Amino acid sequence: MTMNLLKQIAGSRLPVSFYRTEDIDQVRLLRAAGLVIALVPSPSDPASLTGSPSAAQVLAVTQKGREELATFGYPESRPPRWRFRMPRIMSPAHASSRGPAPAPRETAWPH
Repeated sequence: MTMNLLKQIAGSRLPVSFYRTEDIDQVRLLRAAGLVIALVPSPSDPASLTGSPSAAQVLAVTQKGREELATFGYPESRPPRWRFRMPRIMSPAHASSRGPAPAPRETAWPH
């Protein structure tokens, strides 16, 4: 589940904020693993490490995080769309419908 969040973060425009407690906990795990640089709120009760955090903000995916994503094959490498276009080849019938090709112009120069 945490790797899914890392994929989501990597595909998002950064910085990105998370407000749900589950997401904030996952951002904490990613930050502890060194996969992201994030601002994570401290618990409101530091003695019991509990309380409702307000939001976590991910600033960047680290090099280690990108390497981890690469082991999962993310992002999927897709060839550019232009490579799939077929060339425009006109059939002889279509080319002849335009009329005959213009003859080269000759200029009359005085000799």
